[in-house]
Amino acid sequence: MEMSIREAKARFSEAIAAVMRGEKVVITDDGTPVEEMNPPQFVKRPINWAAGEAYRKEDGLDKLEGQDLWPPEFDDPAFSRKVLGLED
Repeated sequence: MEMSIREAKARFSEAIAAVMRGEKVVITDDGTPVEEMNPPQFVKRPINWAAGEAYRKEDGLDKLEGQDLWPPEFDDPAFSRKVLGLED
């Protein structure tokens, strides 16, 4: 689809709809192309879970798995008051 700048301003939603249908829209100024709207080109790549696992092992992140990182008293309100210095 080709349209002038004036047409593109007046029929913008129509131009966008054309792009969404997969068409290329060329906007011209006195017949000279000044802009081209194309549908986005998405490249869908599969997730490489094995590479992620290898990265975690390389950086030692797999050692955190299954470990309790918080002290047992963490959920106790008295512990929070102590940490925040709110003890009476």
